[in-house]
Amino acid sequence: MYPIKLSLKSQSWLVAATCMVADGGFVLLSPGSPWQKAGALTVTLAVNAMLAGPAKYSGWVAAAQAAVPLIILFTIGDRVHANEAGLLIAGYRAGAWLRGKPAYASLGVLAASAFICSFAMGTDLVRSLLVVAKIAVLPWLVGRYTTARRAYLAELEKRSAMEKADAQAAVAKAVTEERSAIARDLHDVIVHHVSAIGLHAGAARLGLPNGNATLEKSLRSVETSSRAAMVDLRHLLDLLHGDKPPGARQPGLGNVDELLDNVRAAGTPARLEVRGPSRDVPESLDITVYRIIQEMLTNALRHGDESGVTVTLDYTPDSLVIAASNKSGPGNGHSGSVRRGLVGIRNRAGMFAGTTRSGLEPDGRTWRTTVTFPLETS
Repeated sequence: MYPIKLSLKSQSWLVAATCMVADGGFVLLSPGSPWQKAGALTVTLAVNAMLAGPAKYSGWVAAAQAAVPLIILFTIGDRVHANEAGLLIAGYRAGAWLRGKPAYASLGVLAASAFICSFAMGTDLVRSLLVVAKIAVLPWLVGRYTTARRAYLAELEKRSAMEKADAQAAVAKAVTEERSAIARDLHDVIVHHVSAIGLHAGAARLGLPNGNATLEKSLRSVETSSRAAMVDLRHLLDLLHGDKPPGARQPGLGNVDELLDNVRAAGTPARLEVRGPSRDVPESLDITVYRIIQEMLTNALRHGDESGVTVTLDYTPDSLVIAASNKSGPGNGHSGSVRRGLVGIRNRAGMFAGTTRSGLEPDGRTWRTTVTFPLETS
């Protein structure tokens, strides 16, 4: 749409000034004595200046414009082409801005003026009616059409906005219902089983004879992991239900040590190496890095040997590199669940323009997974 730089008031004055120049020029070029031209020019400029007034006075402006040809006709005796431009604009304004009786009254006044002047000057009836159609009816109809079209477009825009809002509301409702269904399934199935795992592990630990420290340690690790899983699950359930308890936040880099402790408690050595000065990262990336490290450690637990896993956090001026390496255990390939885990890591990294590399090192036994996230330069 073409931008309109002038205000409505400025545009009104521009229209009025153009009418004054056009109609005033015709008056000066018309035959007649100087005093006749002076009188016609005065009233013409006066009524055309009224075109810059508020739209609510359009009826009075139309009446004033209609009176000028009659005044000139009955005072000078012949119709000077005084305010034809003003008549056209007045008819348009009356059709565009007025409604009901004022609109039709303005049309009647303009039509009567055009007909009387034309007919009094000896024009036959048919031509007089054509003058009425050209001077009064046509501008009035154009004004009505313009306003109706503007109202129609505004109604279409309003309807489109309402349809868009309804569609967004429907999508939001569907998403909310789906999330609630997922939350119910998680609560009814996963939460129940995880709780049962923790309870049975605790019961087994309490029933152990004294002296079996290794098995007791393993069962305690199962209890701890199940409790941690319950905390994460309940947090996810809150998110799916749209609830966010005050102060609740998802784990991030500050909780990596807890992941390592859980791995060590399961009997697998776990080491963390931090290189370079640590930096603050956005909260969403902080959570993603935590989940990636969690998946790396899970893969190492399932498929690594007793030598353990090493996690490296390398902070550089323009990136954060996370790497995990472990030696594969006897008979452990890298297919199935580990492949799905790598797909999950790759998807999480891709959300932040990160890149993922994974595979066996040249020794044929060490599996290494590396994820690189670009960071803004400090």
